[in-house]
Formats: sequence, structure tokens, C-alpha cells
Amino acid sequence: MKTFIREAKRSDLKSIQTIFNQGIEDRIATLDTELRDTFYMEEWLEKHSGRYKVIVAEEEDKIVGFASLNPYSIRAAYNGVADLSIYVSREGRGKGIGGILLDEIERLAINHDFYKIVLFTFPFNQLGQSLYRKKGYREVGVFQKQGILDGHFVDVMAMEKILSEKIESYVLRSQTINT
Repeated sequence: MKTFIREAKRSDLKSIQTIFNQGIEDRIATLDTELRDTFYMEEWLEKHSGRYKVIVAEEEDKIVGFASLNPYSIRAAYNGVADLSIYVSREGRGKGIGGILLDEIERLAINHDFYKIVLFTFPFNQLGQSLYRKKGYREVGVFQKQGILDGHFVDVMAMEKILSEKIESYVLRSQTINT
């Protein structure tokens, strides 16, 4: 089956919402516990404009996953760092969709002047970590008892990937823009 990757459109929001809520319900991808409603999703998509993109994976006219570049920090020093989110539908997990999304979101990140991506995952999410490591991400560390999920403390692992081997040129370009 052919997977198409494209930028998300407003008409994709219901499908994205369903997949996002599956991730919340399944307790494998986020510390969020409240399902997202339409109003939340509309605001979320509006915030993902300019450099911060949302892409979807589509198979046979059905959205089976999405990825987004999110702000890492409001501090200017972190303008070249994006936070990553990837969600794949229940039926699409383990079929390579996450890897396809990851490849494309990294390409978009580089094209929008990000030199690094960071992500946060649960230490027990072995499927996700396997993908990230395969794609060159490294474990930075584990935040112990970072949040509470279903009445229990949960650890969160931080991972990162440097996208640009030309970080020095990024720094020089950044200094020119800020002067």
C-alpha cells in the first residue's frame, strides 16, 4: 500500500483528532489525559503555521498518522530547535508509517532553518525508541517521575538529533539576523 505524505489541511482535523485521542487513550505517547475536542484542534492547527508544520500520512484516502514540529522554547537562543510529535493510528502502528513521517518532517525542519529536533517519549515505548534510534536520535536522559498518569508517576526520556552538520554556518546566519 502506498503512503502519501503531505502538509495537513483543515479538512484533516477530524482524522488528526481521532489519532491524537487514540494516543491519549492508549497511554503510550503523551502525558495528556483529556481527549482533545474540535476547538482545541482548530487552535492547535492555527499555531502550526510558518516554520512549525503538521504533515499527515495518507493511505487510500485515509489519514493514518501525523507529525508536527512544535516550538521548543520561546527563548530566541532556541530558535533552531524544534520539538517533535508523531502519532500513528492504532491500525497503522508497526508498519513503517512513523519512519516515513519522520523522514519528511526532518526534511521540512531543515528547510525551515531548524538544526536540531528534540522529542520526549516514555521509556517503555520501545517501538518508538527503536524507530528514533534507527533514524539517528540519541538518548539524552530520563526525567524521573516527570508526570503523573493514571495515579502513578511516569518517567519521560528525552532524545535528540542534530539535523545539520553545518551548525557553525547556522550560528553565523543567526548572528547576522539578530544584529
